[in-house]
Amino acid sequence: MCGIIGYIGGDNAVPILIEGLKRLEYRGYDSAGIAVIHDAQLAIRKAVGKLKNLEEVVGNDPPTGTIGIGHTRWATHGRVTELNAHPHETEGFVLVHNGIIENYLALKEKLSAEGHEFRTETDTEVIVHLIAKYFTGNLTTAVHMALQEVVGAYAIAVLSTDDPNTVVGARSGCPLVVGLGQGAYFLASDVPAVLNHTRDVIFLDDGEVATLTREGVRVSSLDGQMVAKDIRHVTWDPIMAEKGGYKHFMLKEIFEQPRAVLDTFRGRVLPETGDAALDLGHAVHALAQARRVLLVACGTSWHAALIGKYMIEEMARIPVEVDYGSEFRYRQPVLDEHTLFVGISQSGETADTIAAAREAKRHGATTVTISNVMDSTLARESDGVFYTHAGPEIGVAASKTFTTQLVSLYLLGLALGRQQGTLSKAHGKKLAQDLLQMPRLMEGVLEHEETIAELAREFSTKRDFLFLGRGLSFPIALEGALKLKELSYIHAEGYAGGEMKHGPIALIDQQMPVVILAPRSRVHDKIVSNLEEIKARDGIIIAVGTEGDEDLKRHAQHVLYVPDVPDLLQPLVLVLPLQLLAYHIAVRRGCDVDQPRNLAKSVTVE
Repeated sequence: MCGIIGYIGGDNAVPILIEGLKRLEYRGYDSAGIAVIHDAQLAIRKAVGKLKNLEEVVGNDPPTGTIGIGHTRWATHGRVTELNAHPHETEGFVLVHNGIIENYLALKEKLSAEGHEFRTETDTEVIVHLIAKYFTGNLTTAVHMALQEVVGAYAIAVLSTDDPNTVVGARSGCPLVVGLGQGAYFLASDVPAVLNHTRDVIFLDDGEVATLTREGVRVSSLDGQMVAKDIRHVTWDPIMAEKGGYKHFMLKEIFEQPRAVLDTFRGRVLPETGDAALDLGHAVHALAQARRVLLVACGTSWHAALIGKYMIEEMARIPVEVDYGSEFRYRQPVLDEHTLFVGISQSGETADTIAAAREAKRHGATTVTISNVMDSTLARESDGVFYTHAGPEIGVAASKTFTTQLVSLYLLGLALGRQQGTLSKAHGKKLAQDLLQMPRLMEGVLEHEETIAELAREFSTKRDFLFLGRGLSFPIALEGALKLKELSYIHAEGYAGGEMKHGPIALIDQQMPVVILAPRSRVHDKIVSNLEEIKARDGIIIAVGTEGDEDLKRHAQHVLYVPDVPDLLQPLVLVLPLQLLAYHIAVRRGCDVDQPRNLAKSVTVE
């Protein structure tokens, strides 16, 4: 989400900035803006909505200048308005920012006491005020000093009319790349924005600051020390660049999940209080009064809802029901003002889920949406919205939107538990701290892609698969089977492990691969019993277990390991090898993994 472009050179910056932002549209955004400097005069243009709106504003009042920055924003702090759109300016200093500043409220209070006046609802505005505060003639030095006070994730690009021949960029936790052209230099949040101008780039690392002038580029650390950087020559074509060098969007999005999970909980999890800050508008007041939670969704989102049931019931100790949107409106559901209805839809346009939410609202329930798309129908019609910050998901089969939905439901359970008084502060703090570790642990699982790709080689010719799990692993078994069906067109079924003897065991023979989820958990002994039963019938077993569980190798022909994580968060690591397995099997079968046949990204009809 969000895109940054910066330019300094000899040409008019405006068309270069607009073109760069167009190359970043795939990241998703709800507003856009540019700023340029000419003869030490600053010109800013902004617009809500798509880039064509910004182009219209620029066309009606065209600025000019050979130095500038641009941004596409996806709202996190503050509504979608022209005022909240980037760039942000104070006293001739102008800045664009990706990320979230965790201590912005404390900084804002401090700066306000010093006489700084704030105009927006964003966390970003504090950074430009800090830079203005510390400026004594050198923009890079002011950025160094300002960022010493900032806690959070950021990629920034800064201009100043007091230092009008310099663009400064810096990153921590959010990507930023420097492009090296002929007499021109660029900043961008991703490579596609600069490929029409140069293929020579420098990838900044966390804690690094880049200073761009017409003479060249200098990179320094936050303490001012010069840093030597390698220049990389990018050979991607523009479409491949949008895929980040991955062969398919699907694979790129699988690998984006640690970052997407981080973006979804960043600024929302409060480890010091064991609570979650949910921007649900008026619906937040319903959390304490809720006596029942109803989770309604379709497809992959329904699997997320099944896991959400486990999470919320354990944390908040109130009953949770899960229903298909397509079934909900054709029965007579029991609803009242003490029901919290949560509609889950990556697009926010799923027709069945929208209809269910309208029915719930008609009966007096408080409605909340979990969605990845700003201002979708479901979001607009709900009392409160929790946006998953997964960024755009181009692949039709859900991957990162699924894991960010799990994080959203975990945070909802945390907030409900604290509001209901069923979750102690100490326990809440432990749950919050557990979540903070997940992006790093998920990255560790994805490092084993090659092992999974080799496994796919062996199983790509199979016609049927069975997926088994118990407890929180059961919905992941359903999701693993769905991904294999969607991507590779292989018939696959997901079952609760305890149900195996009630029918599916009849299918097991020497030709039947069984993917069994066997992490260490409260039901580990039960799932091991299933392993024994499958082994006794000569089934082919692919087990997914916890690192260090060597005993699994006695039962299964193939074992994939995931880190040891708390039970409620196991789905975040268990689903990753199943996504990769489905992807690599589908690639070997020659399937279109980004656009599987007969499927649509947003199901807007019944």
